[in-house]
Amino acid sequence: MPIYEYRCADCGKRSSILVLSISTPPAAACRHCQSANVERIMSRFAAPKSEEARLDALADPSRLGDLDENDPQSMARMMKRMGDEMGEDVGDLDELMAEGAEEAGSEGDIGMD
Repeated sequence: MPIYEYRCADCGKRSSILVLSISTPPAAACRHCQSANVERIMSRFAAPKSEEARLDALADPSRLGDLDENDPQSMARMMKRMGDEMGEDVGDLDELMAEGAEEAGSEGDIGMD
């Protein structure tokens, strides 16, 4: 049973669809915005790696050389690499970082009267 990956032309996010029968494949749609405007993309190659090996690779100091914990963009790049290494789709980190900054700014306004 193959898993096909699609990229949404509307929101730009990737979706995976499990095809149970090749003769009757399901209609492809974005799982994020439900748009049918998707195109099939080449799936990434998966190489089995133990969780311990993944964590060791993440802890390698040579991979942290460009990390600046005071720079949100640097932290977003590190989190993206960690997500890729662990096989997780962390989504749009720039968008999440902007939302977090907005929330932090609004919390700072509370109780300032």
